[in-house]
Amino acid sequence: MPAAAPPLCLVWGPAGHGVTDYGSDVVAAARRLDPRLRSVAVSDLDGALGAIAPGEHVHLHATDRLLGSSLEAAAAAVEALSRVCRLSLTLHDLPQPSDGTKYDRRVSAYRRFFDAADAVAVNSDHERLLVSEHLGDGLRPHVIPLGTRVGAAPVVDVPATVADLVVLIAGFVYPGKGHEPALRAAAAAVDALRASGRPVGDAVVRALGAASPGHDDDVAALHRLAADLGGRFEITGFLGDDDFSARLHEPGIPVAAHEHVSASRSMLDWIEAGRRPLVVRSRYSDEMDRLRPGTSILFVPAELAGLLAAAWEDPATTRLEPSHPLRPDLADAAGSYLAWWRGMSR
Repeated sequence: MPAAAPPLCLVWGPAGHGVTDYGSDVVAAARRLDPRLRSVAVSDLDGALGAIAPGEHVHLHATDRLLGSSLEAAAAAVEALSRVCRLSLTLHDLPQPSDGTKYDRRVSAYRRFFDAADAVAVNSDHERLLVSEHLGDGLRPHVIPLGTRVGAAPVVDVPATVADLVVLIAGFVYPGKGHEPALRAAAAAVDALRASGRPVGDAVVRALGAASPGHDDDVAALHRLAADLGGRFEITGFLGDDDFSARLHEPGIPVAAHEHVSASRSMLDWIEAGRRPLVVRSRYSDEMDRLRPGTSILFVPAELAGLLAAAWEDPATTRLEPSHPLRPDLADAAGSYLAWWRGMSR
């Protein structure tokens, strides 16, 4: 008897959004393993409801900001879907106390997501624990780690040391992303290098991306802080896929210093480009270090200045050895999804 067909996969949201793009990547990888997989791109609830046959199994990669104009509207959209289909979800950006004033509303919305869905997956054991800690101890989501686009590190050139000490932070600029501590650590590293007689230039933190909507004032504050510290803050603005990929290879020290990470696509962006980022220690980064050993350098905040100085003197430490394993990749993730979905059909 042939295996049950995989679900209809909704790819909800605009191209360029991390959750939308990752859902699209998983769909493409899963279709290579099972050509029966169907998908449809949608931008709103009406489009999603119009694509669904009553009672069929539907899967969606979801985060509240994609699904509605408010947390409550996002939860209502998931509930509307669940009334016409058998719905499974992969949830991204799980609630945690760093959500501040939105924490209680996000907890309520994500509990409604769980109540509406037939099954839920998350992208890390860290997120599984966030669910237990903040949404309900009895909830047991399935865990399928984020997959890399490539299974091994590519061959990349190692640049010569540049005069300035340049820190590269990928993605949108918003509070808690790590730009401020990176500026302070870079300035301290430059001071230490100069004190030891090294010919270092300025401390520079370069954001590879644009300000998150509503955070232009934070960019202005980072420029002021950099000037006060005797360094520079630079921001590229929005980058298309090709430009973003190219900028990941430029001279500088890749840093991922998210203070409140749930699961991180930007950490994968770095290693897929053959870079070995400095990553602030957290429950999530410790888990990723176990999953993909040797692909990052973990630090506690007090260590960052020293590690930046060392990386400026030896840029090769910011590059992975060619063919360093990066799996699980998208094919692995897709295979895990297909197995999970088959289990639901029994």
